[in-house]
Amino acid sequence: MLSAARASLLLLPIIYLGYISLGLPDGTLGVAWPQMHRTLALPIGLAGVLGVVGLLLTAFSGFSSGRIIARFRTGPVMLVSCVLTASGMMLFSHAPNFGWLLLAVVPLGLGAGAVDAGLNGYVARHYTGRHMNWLHACWGIGATCGPLLMARALTTAGSWRTGFAWLGTAQFSLALVFLLSFSLWNAVPERSFATSAGRADRAIPTLHANSRAGWLSAVIFALYVAAEGTAGLWAGSILAVGRGFAVETAGLCASAFYGAITAGRIFVGFVVEKHGNRRLIAWGLGLAAVGALLFLVASTPPLAALALILLGLGFAPVYPCLMHEVPRRFAPESVQTVIGRQSGAASIGGAVMPALAGSVAEFSLEGIPWMIVTGLIALAFAIRWLNRLS
Repeated sequence: MLSAARASLLLLPIIYLGYISLGLPDGTLGVAWPQMHRTLALPIGLAGVLGVVGLLLTAFSGFSSGRIIARFRTGPVMLVSCVLTASGMMLFSHAPNFGWLLLAVVPLGLGAGAVDAGLNGYVARHYTGRHMNWLHACWGIGATCGPLLMARALTTAGSWRTGFAWLGTAQFSLALVFLLSFSLWNAVPERSFATSAGRADRAIPTLHANSRAGWLSAVIFALYVAAEGTAGLWAGSILAVGRGFAVETAGLCASAFYGAITAGRIFVGFVVEKHGNRRLIAWGLGLAAVGALLFLVASTPPLAALALILLGLGFAPVYPCLMHEVPRRFAPESVQTVIGRQSGAASIGGAVMPALAGSVAEFSLEGIPWMIVTGLIALAFAIRWLNRLS
């Protein structure tokens, strides 16, 4: 029989692979869509409909995950969810029309929401803040590799169908890994919820999921992902269209934002045990505020790149550290429910604010950076309130 320490060590790379797979579809549709909409004779704007439907289904799955995981446990839910996402990818690869694409989005969204909430909840309960930050760095790796894999398929095979088939095959392979690792999920003991770095000797939390703090935590995740998603989606357009940068230069500046988030989360993993989640969240918000304010006035490529790097580095610890802090705020029986709601709210925030920014862009692209600054201010006040409640 495996020892708990060995089981923990063996399961960790499987969890990381799961989160890399969660990031693989993100951005892939954007790369494939220019060819897809021509192949299927669809209006180019229908990609937005697919994105919104997918995000809503992901949110629904996240909100429902607490009850599902409590009944069936994490390992089996991860297996089924991975099969769902793989099936969605395969359906995409064989889609003959828009109705088929909508059908494919259903398992893809439901599976992604459950994987997100399930892995976050498991790592929050069983691993350290270091592992939580590295988990979210893995999402960045997946979000980078997915579009590259699709671009490779378009270049070598000349078809987006091949790219989705490759991604579906990768997801089915991961499902097999989840199946073979069933025994590991129950062998890793939960960590003590009563302690965290810099906050030792606390009583076990008693706050429940339906408390003010429980619902406020969901709002916070909606605010955070709204700000991050708006910056990531619109930075390139602001620089290229609004400020006259070359398209390639604007693209490099925008990619530096997500690169900074990924690199920042890797770095935070090394220091979070020393400084604690709450302190790193506060430092991150301060650095993000500097980046957001600098982006307001960044009129040259070096300044814009610096602003987006600072914004990305500042954002880096916020999501994973807030997620890892959940078991230190809420009663053990409420942890997975709270994390599921946070994941669902994050999907809603990521859908709504970038879309609202599109309406603002119709009048002025320069209004969008102010939306990001306003979102950061609201996020800082909400986190301060949550800290007082818990």
